[in-house]
Amino acid sequence: MAEPIRLDGRAALVTGSIGGLGYAMASELAAAGASVVLTSLEAPEDVEPQRAAMARAHGGAVHYVQADLTDRAALRALVVKASDLCGGIDILVNNAVVRHFAPVETFPLDAWDRALAVNLSAALIATQLVLPGMRARGYGRIFNMTSVYGSRATVQRVDYVTTKTALQGLTRAIALETAGSPVSCHALTPGSVLTPIWQQRVEALMAEKSISRAEAEALFLDGKQPSGTFVSPDSVAQVMLLLCGPAGPDMNGGIVPIEGGWLANG
Repeated sequence: MAEPIRLDGRAALVTGSIGGLGYAMASELAAAGASVVLTSLEAPEDVEPQRAAMARAHGGAVHYVQADLTDRAALRALVVKASDLCGGIDILVNNAVVRHFAPVETFPLDAWDRALAVNLSAALIATQLVLPGMRARGYGRIFNMTSVYGSRATVQRVDYVTTKTALQGLTRAIALETAGSPVSCHALTPGSVLTPIWQQRVEALMAEKSISRAEAEALFLDGKQPSGTFVSPDSVAQVMLLLCGPAGPDMNGGIVPIEGGWLANG
């Protein structure tokens, strides 16, 4: 049986990582021995409990850097700071995301521009900044967090669908330019994960229809995830960890589904 993947001596930067899926992935990396840099818009004092909890749980170095990813100068400063804290970045997880709900014909252009900046351009710029160091150190993993909506569409979410689709193309382009090297790039494609935004939707359904949590979740996922259950953040994190090991280069450019059969259903 293969030994568990260890990342001692490695360092990871995970954007959008003080809660939900980003926090779960960062925690998995820390548990495997990596130093981790968390980042979000929140002030450091507001996220100290999350940072400290992860450090206590895994005994490694866990840092936090506040950054607004719509600001390219702030994004560059984030990567420089993270590299300085850890002696370089070996694993980059482009997880930060914004979304807005509106029909195409009334979709506000400021929300569109923000989604392009955070969901897409930030992933390219961060990759540009960390890739030379990865090549020099002989190891690198780049993960772009896409979605089933990178292969499907839905209404009133044109920013999300467009940027998640584009991230798959970005992943393939980076993979071709790193092919044959110890650096690889992958797109992780979760279905519906029980993040805070969907937790609120489920609770609203429970109250509106006077149904149990299990019934509300099944109703929410009807016509989407054939599994009938939300994808666990830990499942996504475990797939990422697998690709941090020797399988990574062999799966370079993979658009990896973790979506309860959603994409198999038509």
